[in-house]
Order: sequence, then structure tokens, then C-alpha cells
Amino acid sequence: MISGMTCGACVARAKKAFESIEGVVAAEVQLESPQASLQMNSLLSIEILQEALNSAGGYVLTPVTAAKALTAIPAAEAPSTSEESFYRTYKPLLLIVGMILLVTGAIQWGQWDGMEWMRHFMAGFFLVFSFFKLLNVKGFAASFQMYDWIAGAWPAWGWIYPFVELALGLAYLLDAFPIYTNAITLVLMVLGAASVIQSNLQKRKIQCACLGDVFNLPMSFVTVVEDSLMALMAGWMLWVMLAI
Repeated sequence: MISGMTCGACVARAKKAFESIEGVVAAEVQLESPQASLQMNSLLSIEILQEALNSAGGYVLTPVTAAKALTAIPAAEAPSTSEESFYRTYKPLLLIVGMILLVTGAIQWGQWDGMEWMRHFMAGFFLVFSFFKLLNVKGFAASFQMYDWIAGAWPAWGWIYPFVELALGLAYLLDAFPIYTNAITLVLMVLGAASVIQSNLQKRKIQCACLGDVFNLPMSFVTVVEDSLMALMAGWMLWVMLAI
């Protein structure tokens, strides 16, 4: 039992604290009982877990019921993404991006215009990705806060971000305020890529929030590539517009 958790932000902080402990493979935390389920290489003491929770905000792990609340699953028995094929792991993301490429490519059939294709691709990307985030804004915000620099410092950003993506998608679709649209996209994608790179370097096992909480995608170099390519396209379009 974890005393002191009252909201989604508390859950996110407790989850982040558990995942920062060496030996913890994955952690699931919720307000309802059982409140925590940990996958560990070896069983850790209550003291180690409590120390991590203290740094998260003073939550209290009750030793009497800890055995019931916490489940240690040997890493060898836990599902390993490294054993799954790349396609199986990222199938939802690959299918979505593939569909966006197919549709935007069809629009350009016979009259290719690179700038227009990038604008249409960015529109499709933001509209589709914002849709999945809007299905459960609360769940997205909790996951986003785990690694995004802005959301980590300002939790409300996780609730606002899906609507920002929606607005950017509409702006690209309508070709409205192109300089501002590309500038905002460039900044957001660069910050997003940097946040993901930092989390990957820290070897933290966190669910990627790019498709909300609909699909359980691990955050890896794929997320970095995704954000980097979007930043490059936005930067290129911005440079061309300013150079004209």
C-alpha cells in the first residue's frame, strides 16, 4: 500500500521513482489496489523502495501490506521487447505512418511538389497523432510527464499538448500562418527529441506517449527519429520561406 497518492500526477511521480531504481525492469502504479506492480531482476528491500518514494514526494510504503501490493517478476519471465521483432513491436506506428505516406503521396501523384508534400504529411501526422492522444488526455499527460522536459516542470503542458498538435495539424492543412507554424513545430520537435534522448541515455523503460496510451510502444531511438524528421522538415520549410 502506498499512502499519500491522490491523483494521476502522484501516480506518475511514484512510477518514475520506482523505474529509477537499479534492478527494476518495469513498474506499474495506480491509485486502486494493488497500487504497485514491479518487475525486478531480484527482490529489493522495502527500505530501498521507500527511499525512492521519499524523493518523489514523501509517499509512504506500508511494510505490513507491501508483500501483497508489490509483485516481483523475474526479468527472465517478464516480456522482453528485445525478443520481439522490430515490426511486431512498432506495427501500429509503422502502419499509421505508412498510411499517411500513402495518402500524401497519392495527393501528389503526377504533380510532385516537395514543399506541398511535406505540408500535407505534417498535417496528417499531427491530426492523426493528436486524435490518439485526445482519446485519453489524462493517460497521455501522465505518460508524457515521465520524460518530457516541459511537462515535467509544468504538468499542465501534458493536457495542453494534444490540442497544440491538433491546431498545428489544421494550420498545416489550411496552410495558415506557415512561418509561425513551422517555427513552433521546429521548437517542439527539437525539445521532444532532446527529452527522449536524455531518457534513453538514462536507460529508463518508459512507454512512448506519441500515440497516447492506446498502444504500448516502448520509447526508443524510433521516437528520436520520428521527432528529428519532423524537426528537419519544419526547419527546411521555414528556411525556404525565409530565404524567398
